[in-house]
Amino acid sequence: MGVPADPTAALLDEAWTALAGPGASRPALEVTGEDVGALPSRLPVLPAMTAAIAASTMAAAVLDAARGGGGRRGSDAREAFDAGRGDALAPDAGAGRDVDGPAVAGGRDIGGAGANGGRDVDGSGVAGAHRRTDPDLVGVDLRHVALAARSERLARVEGEPSSSSFAPLSRFFATSDGWIRLHANYPWHRRRALELLGTSDDPDAVARAIAGWRAVELEDALAAAGALGFAVRTLEEWARHPQGRAVAGEPLVRFGAGGGGSSSSGGGGAADGRGAAAVGGAADRRRAAPGVPGRAARGLRVLDLTRVIAGPVATRTLAAWGADVLRIDGPDLPESPATAVDTLSGKRSTDLDLGTPDGRETLERLLREADVIVHGYRPGALARFGLDADELAARHPHLVVVVLSAWGGVGPWGGRRGFDSLVQCPTGIAAIEGDDWAPGALPAQALDHATGYLAAAAALLGLAAVARGVRPRPASLSLARTAHWLCSVGTGERTGSGEDPAPGDLLVPLAGAPRPVRVVAPPGRIGDLVPRWAATTTLGADRPEFLPRVVG
Repeated sequence: MGVPADPTAALLDEAWTALAGPGASRPALEVTGEDVGALPSRLPVLPAMTAAIAASTMAAAVLDAARGGGGRRGSDAREAFDAGRGDALAPDAGAGRDVDGPAVAGGRDIGGAGANGGRDVDGSGVAGAHRRTDPDLVGVDLRHVALAARSERLARVEGEPSSSSFAPLSRFFATSDGWIRLHANYPWHRRRALELLGTSDDPDAVARAIAGWRAVELEDALAAAGALGFAVRTLEEWARHPQGRAVAGEPLVRFGAGGGGSSSSGGGGAADGRGAAAVGGAADRRRAAPGVPGRAARGLRVLDLTRVIAGPVATRTLAAWGADVLRIDGPDLPESPATAVDTLSGKRSTDLDLGTPDGRETLERLLREADVIVHGYRPGALARFGLDADELAARHPHLVVVVLSAWGGVGPWGGRRGFDSLVQCPTGIAAIEGDDWAPGALPAQALDHATGYLAAAAALLGLAAVARGVRPRPASLSLARTAHWLCSVGTGERTGSGEDPAPGDLLVPLAGAPRPVRVVAPPGRIGDLVPRWAATTTLGADRPEFLPRVVG
């Protein structure tokens, strides 16, 4: 199946329906710039990334409107923001937003009937007079999208050389009947794999050991040993696999009832204020900080229990729209400092041992004070701490709960570990991106990044629901279901050089770490409102507490 003429529109349609519900209105979107060939792939990687970033920016626009931040309704909030510290968002002069209004777009047409070459994802708007001057418009730039998709490769610490994000053993190996990919970036995963294979960490020795295994048998043995590796399958083989069938039956974003009950797709009317139960009780209303006027997510609090890329991308996106994000790591499984350079932007970071009474008490205090929790640990891994999504929703009904996982918590692999590069293998992506003699990989960790932006959108729409007095439902996303979404629009010819475009002013400096860092600026804009990060931090450098709330 070939890629449709307008894959961005098709992917965004599915994403927004999954996030906000069938028929939910959405802000107008303008996509500018050109595909510079930085993400060459047989799959629509750039359109998928564009759709995911657009969805998160549109969700920020919905929240901004729900909090009175846009248009004439938000003029007081705008003045309050301009008078306060503008360290999280960068508004320019301008006014006016109506998220239920007609779609107005500029640039190229993506699925609509926009005049003058206007790009209109709603298919109902016109372009021209409002182009680039309409403060209602959500904007996404393709060059910025391409850079954001590979942000971890571009992040730099001043005075330090760049480093690879993959360890020597994190690669494809030939088996007796096919291919498998290991993931050995973390020392505990590497140690378990080497113990199973009975070999040293020399790549050639590992290759010889793996050559004697059948791919699927080694896949299962690694999982049983607590190590990581997945066999390469075709799309057709994945479609027949029990896990592939389970993932295909899931929505792109699954919403739980919160407290037990059925789950469904669609945000329960988050974009329109329809659907789920109202936030009830005086205590709930006191906690409903999203109802306080303000721009986008400014003054809202996010508890970040995520690692690697997908979850941290979601939470740094919330930070870029003004949220106070506090990342929590445990003492036993340290994160890679190289990865954290890119994903700590806009956040603070603390260590907390949930295995101790003091750690659990501190966590409960933070949960009471937070507006959002995002966690990306393996399904069931945090249940003993009361962090199961439905239990969280029942115990803290004010919280917007977003959960990310590799396989979606369904099917025979529901509780297995996984990373972007591994999820590409059984889902057919590695086979699509390979050639006759070896499998290949996407030009970016696109499953991670796209899932992260979609998770941010789910959180932002949940906050918009709370601002309207609607109780949010837990949202779950998975890398495997994002892979299904990416593959759903077909394949085409691989084009482009794969070279990153010159970042120019999109590579921004951040203070707050021992040495200044440079990272790709957060993509997207809402009319005159531009997301940005004020500073960064280092892992475990901050106290386990939120900042005083900032209103406006």
